[in-house]
Amino acid sequence: MKIIKGLITKGFILSGITNIAGTLIFSRFFTNENIPQADPVVMSNFGLLMIIVWGLVFLSVSQKYEQLNWLVGVFAIEKLIYVFNWINWISKNDISTVYSKDLMAGVFYVTYGVNDLLFFVFFSCVFIKSFTSSHF
Repeated sequence: MKIIKGLITKGFILSGITNIAGTLIFSRFFTNENIPQADPVVMSNFGLLMIIVWGLVFLSVSQKYEQLNWLVGVFAIEKLIYVFNWINWISKNDISTVYSKDLMAGVFYVTYGVNDLLFFVFFSCVFIKSFTSSHF
């Protein structure tokens, strides 16, 4: 079905753009020191750069995802790891402290886990669909 395939392709593109643009905007092109300070292990500037790299990977797969179903499964796992990290971070940190230092960092920390959860569901559905249907 061309409609479903087109929507899935757009989902990959949206995921890539979200990773790239979201990271660049909220980090103010890596000049926002509050994001790395709040989670120096996962959200260091290197970690933020790797989020952008994942975004580029999502974009690169958008037209060929049907041939790369196991890679799509890896994408789902990657998003799930970020969701677990976010839940752990939110449960141990006071988001109001981050907001008081910087609005953009606060919004980043409130939203990134929800974003990753949505894309985890998307990638999981595409992965499962690839095994349950011969055509998208």
